[in-house]
This record gives sequence, structure tokens and C-alpha cells, in this order.
Amino acid sequence: MLDTPHKERHTFSIIVDNEAGVLARVIGLFSGRGYNIEHLTVAPVDLAGNESRITIVTIGTRKIIEQIKAQLDRLVPIHKVGDLTDEGPAVERELALVKVTGDREQRVEALRVAEAFRAKRVDSTANSFVFEVTGKTEKIKAFIELMSELGLEEVVRTGVAALHRGTKKL
Repeated sequence: MLDTPHKERHTFSIIVDNEAGVLARVIGLFSGRGYNIEHLTVAPVDLAGNESRITIVTIGTRKIIEQIKAQLDRLVPIHKVGDLTDEGPAVERELALVKVTGDREQRVEALRVAEAFRAKRVDSTANSFVFEVTGKTEKIKAFIELMSELGLEEVVRTGVAALHRGTKKL
């Protein structure tokens, strides 16, 4: 029996020029080779808006992860590529807005669950709540699963944002 290569989850942090077409080139690298992106976030990182950080979470074998990193390193206009998983330790967080509707009993239970997850109620109507929850991806998934039993209507997620811990930087 052949061993199937072990797949790993990796978080890449990529500093790029903040200009049109850069994200398309990075995404093209992934899609052109059949690599999946689990999470993707992009935002400027300097006050002048000259550079952006792209954070990508992907899953693959060690060989595929190494290929992705090498191919990202060769793309222009990428300045730095870091594999936060290998270079760790790192802090990862995600934000989700979760809308829940239901009867009085469901709403009371939704408030209890939200309190347990330290989710903030950011909107209320007579028959719905919108909660803001932040944390690791696993926490977000668990919160959404519990809310699905209590009248989950809609979810929007930011994707993962991540940085090295301590004084180390990309």
C-alpha cells in the first residue's frame, strides 16, 4: 500500500507593491497550478499606501508548500514572502459577522452562545441579531456551527490576518 503524502495547513504573508494587477498575479500562480486558497486577505500596510500585505492560507503536501513559496519568491513585484507556519510562532485571527433570526427562545440561546464565545452584538432588530466574533479559524467555525441550530441566516468572514509574534517581522 502506498503512503499518501501528508497535507499541511500553511499561512503565507507576502509584502507586495500596492498597485493594480499584483493580486491577480498571485492568484494566477495558485489557480494556474491547481493550488487551493483557504483564506485570503489583502490590505495596505504603510501610511503612504505603497505596499500591501497579502495573507494566504493554503493546504498542501510539504513539496507543494515549498513549490508555492519558491514560485512566490520569483514573482515581481513581491518584496518579501514569509511562511508563518514554518517561521512561527505567529498570531492568527479572523473576524466574522453572523446574522441569526428566530423566536424568543432561540434568540435567548443565541445570546448565551455569543457570550460564551465573547462575540459582540453589533446589531439588533425585533427578530434578528448580528454578532461580531473574532479569533482563530476553529473558533469561528465552532461559533457558526452552534448558530446554525439557532436560526443562522448569513455569515461574512474576513479571512485570516496573521503576524509573527514578538520582535520578529517579515
